Amino acid sequence: MQKKIPTNLITGFLGSGKTTAILHLLKQKPENETWAVLVNEFGEIGIDGALLQGSSARNDVVVREVPGGCMCCVAGLPMQIGLNMLIARSKPDRLLIEPTGLGHPQEIINTLQGEYYQEILSLEASICLVDPRNLDDARHLENDNFRDQIHLADVLVANKTDLSCEDDRKHFELFADQLPQPKPVTAWVKQGELSVEWLNLPHSDRVAVNPKAHHAHKSPHQDPTEPVELKLPEGQLFLRKENKGQNHFSCGWLFSESASFSFDRLFSLIHAQTAQRLKAVAKTDQGVRGFNMQDGVVSIIEIEESPDSRLEIISNAPMDWDEFEAQLQNTIIYQPAA
Repeated sequence: MQKKIPTNLITGFLGSGKTTAILHLLKQKPENETWAVLVNEFGEIGIDGALLQGSSARNDVVVREVPGGCMCCVAGLPMQIGLNMLIARSKPDRLLIEPTGLGHPQEIINTLQGEYYQEILSLEASICLVDPRNLDDARHLENDNFRDQIHLADVLVANKTDLSCEDDRKHFELFADQLPQPKPVTAWVKQGELSVEWLNLPHSDRVAVNPKAHHAHKSPHQDPTEPVELKLPEGQLFLRKENKGQNHFSCGWLFSESASFSFDRLFSLIHAQTAQRLKAVAKTDQGVRGFNMQDGVVSIIEIEESPDSRLEIISNAPMDWDEFEAQLQNTIIYQPAA
């Protein structure tokens, strides 16, 4: 019988640093192994997949996206289609699954442990990242998905600790100590520095606070049974996609592969935003760059390659997308002729 594929969930609320953590894990991957990453985003455009694929840029890491909401919705069909294609094409030695930060992990766990996958996948430790500064924020603590990401974790990791203080650490330790049995392994790290050894820890069945909190916020215009590959119409500079759900709103733009941006202008535009999250992968006059804005702080990474440029905003209130789009177009320094 073929060996089951070790599988890990990497969960965490918006801005907890999941993508950075996965990039750190990929750097620790054994050279003789092929790993696959299934990444899910709330927005319709999909940035994390581009960040992961562009940063790894290796034949032994295969990335597939399930954009446009929570992959556990609609009986798990979007997730299962993406997962089946990923397994068939890459035949991975390990599978990492990154659900959207607004998603609930219970249905994903149920699917992975269900009859269809029980002979294919071996569910191992679920790792949840939290920003310890949010553990005294009612907006997070009253969110069922945030709480259950923590309650269902085998490894609970306080991330972004370089931005935290000693009181945050004490609060995290007290919070973790009050979790029910079996208690998760806990860790205090910065910049997503997860240990690859945690992936091999066992998965334990835990009880969610609200197992029915998973939601359905797929676009009504999208058939959830079919994987969607975004394609820019010939001769068009960009396309725009919007989504909403869980009291959040997203808008994303996919640009032509020939479009190029002014790094300085784009950075200034991103830095000026007050939205909850903004991510981008852009071809600029300084090379391909990944941008990540959280709470007014912008981080930048170099990307080896990207077939196009894309940007996505997530906000907890409606925004004037037309105005932002006009500002975004002003950061373009080259665009293909019509």
